[in-house]
Amino acid sequence: MYSNGPVFKAETTMSFRDQPYAGQLPQGLWTTGLCDCHEDPQICFQTAVLPCITFGQNSEIVSRGTIPWSNSSSIHMVLSLVGCCCIYGFPNRTRLREHLSLPEEPCRDCLLHIFCTHCALCQESRELKNRGADPSIGWQANIEKWSEEKITPPIVVPGMSR
Repeated sequence: MYSNGPVFKAETTMSFRDQPYAGQLPQGLWTTGLCDCHEDPQICFQTAVLPCITFGQNSEIVSRGTIPWSNSSSIHMVLSLVGCCCIYGFPNRTRLREHLSLPEEPCRDCLLHIFCTHCALCQESRELKNRGADPSIGWQANIEKWSEEKITPPIVVPGMSR
């Protein structure tokens, strides 16, 4: 279902600060830090109030539309009521990191989602935006946006299968 290849590949060559889906993104590095929530106040506020929405939006992009944001959000919300939404959240971060070849920093994904859930969700959302996807509009709308803007859609590198 998931591949280890990059999620997004752009055709342009500008820096990500000038063009969110530009080609000169730091390879193998996060484009923002874990505590850089101030870079996107809207996502920071949304995550502070309803982290399940941010999680669901991120999850839909990372899963390439196979899991609707509403399903992921609902599961995340129910699990948060019993205090274990981190169990559902950290595998999503791991998939995002694998797709983009990002390091597991500043610590393991599970620890980030246990102790810094809100910051981790915000960072993941900013990363997706910086790589050319807008989690708030969903997978299908991103595909349409990339087609209109002539941006190369996400690349899926087939993995080994048995």
